[in-house]
Amino acid sequence: MKTKCKLSPSMAFGIVLAATLIIAALIAPLIAPNDPLAVNMARALEGSSAKYPLGTDQLGRCVLSRLLYGARTSLGVTCLVLLLTVFIGSVIGTVSGLFAGRLPDKLLTAFCELVLAFPGLILALVISGLLGPGIVNVMLAIALVSWARYARVVRSLVIGVREAHYVKAARVSGSSGFQIVVRHIIPNIVGAIGTIIVTDIGSTILKFAGLSFIGLGAQAPEAEWGMMINDARLYMTEAPSLIVYPILAITLSVLAFQLIGDGFRDRIDSRSD
Repeated sequence: MKTKCKLSPSMAFGIVLAATLIIAALIAPLIAPNDPLAVNMARALEGSSAKYPLGTDQLGRCVLSRLLYGARTSLGVTCLVLLLTVFIGSVIGTVSGLFAGRLPDKLLTAFCELVLAFPGLILALVISGLLGPGIVNVMLAIALVSWARYARVVRSLVIGVREAHYVKAARVSGSSGFQIVVRHIIPNIVGAIGTIIVTDIGSTILKFAGLSFIGLGAQAPEAEWGMMINDARLYMTEAPSLIVYPILAITLSVLAFQLIGDGFRDRIDSRSD
């Protein structure tokens, strides 16, 4: 008799919170009360009002509108970075796993360990500095320092799956290596990779916000949470809420996806027991 898999309260909360953030980001143009880029120095550093629900920043721009559009930037960049990261890591990890113990595997594994030997954020900072400021360059920098973790996980999963009886049977029946990878290996590792992706959403948001905070990511006048924190730090005594709102947005985003990732991990662990 099958038992129903119930969501834990923390995972359910994470899903609701993440869904709320994603929906708010998607419909930001519809619900933002003002143009996030519109400057009005006459209304700089105003408090909450009907026109500006969360007040205005040092240039008189609507804080709520910039938070909503900042969610589009942060979540959109995070999705693109993870797609690129997973693609690179999965390709390298699959090739390494299929050639386990042979020269291609040894070379790829050594390169992977070399990348993992450096602190990810520091290496991303160096690459971003070399490439120059900008969202695209930061995306490339984060992907280039994050793929190695996926490659190592995919390699171990591929090595385990390729020894399964159904894979050996497919090989004997004449299936090509590509067919075995697509039909048998990928479907059996996608669940584990998906769990890592969900957990990494939060850390990727933090990396992007951190690089934007120091001026390497999003550039003015674009709305982005890390850059909003950097702009607000000069006005902490006059308008402390300016720095609180983007920090709260980042915290809630990281918390939401961390709770979902932990929930997925717990479900996988319970099934393996």
